[in-house]
Amino acid sequence: MERFREVGRRLSNWHRWGPDDELGTLNLITPETVVAAAGLVRTGRIFDLGIPFAPDGPQPGGGRINPVHLMRDTGAGQVYPGGMHFADDYIFMPLQAASQWDGLSHVFYDDLLYNGYPAAEVGPRGAGKLAIDKFGKGIAGRGVLLDIARLKGVDRLERGYAITPADLDAAADAQGVRVGPGDILLIRTGWRSLFTTTGDAKAFMDGEPGIGLACAQWLYDRDVAALCSDNWAIEVLPGEGDEKFAVHCVLIRDMGMPLGEILDFEELAADCALDGVYEFLFSGPPIKFVGAVGSPVNPLAIK
Repeated sequence: MERFREVGRRLSNWHRWGPDDELGTLNLITPETVVAAAGLVRTGRIFDLGIPFAPDGPQPGGGRINPVHLMRDTGAGQVYPGGMHFADDYIFMPLQAASQWDGLSHVFYDDLLYNGYPAAEVGPRGAGKLAIDKFGKGIAGRGVLLDIARLKGVDRLERGYAITPADLDAAADAQGVRVGPGDILLIRTGWRSLFTTTGDAKAFMDGEPGIGLACAQWLYDRDVAALCSDNWAIEVLPGEGDEKFAVHCVLIRDMGMPLGEILDFEELAADCALDGVYEFLFSGPPIKFVGAVGSPVNPLAIK
């Protein structure tokens, strides 16, 4: 098996869109691809793909916690002319506590970020380059769901199952859909259901099914713009070798591909299986937190 640095060098998109690029593979989403994606809306059905941001979410504590919701005002005790009352609240949370985008400053190695920016651009005040607010125009275009769990005939793939390029091809063939330039690819593993059926955050975070490193070449060859999944780290865990988060390193640092994680595809997948349509308009804009390396998101799939 290749080491991830070898794969990263071969699949590098550095300077493909110029030395100052901060969008990575989102450059593959063009006005033409967005117009084509808008034409996929035929019924007006909307599927929200984000999970609830709640104190009983999938974070077991430690590095990240679930959101803490605090009320500043409830309206009680307020006296205003005309009788108006208002409520106001706060949220304290890691930006990647639940459904999220990994920005291009989220992962690096050998002291370099995507496109050759020095890792020192990320400091106590945030990311000076490749911050999530650079995606402010949104991540929108043709979405494609590849349902690997359904392909294998299971509710969810097993922990540690490495999805292969052959799996992706087989799902596309079975579903009658093709993945191409500028697409936002959604891969269903069914792993989200482990948490929704058991409430066990530790089990959910203790490994997962996901793509193996060989899938990076598959994504590169098809010019995929962004990748999303219903697990928490896109890639298979435990990993395939002794290199930690090898897929993240290649996709984010070398290819410049945003990753959407901890999403819920169950309702969408059921609908796709029913009508046989696995393509749709996808819209998943991040929140423009200046200097942030990631963002919460509630993406929509519209059919």
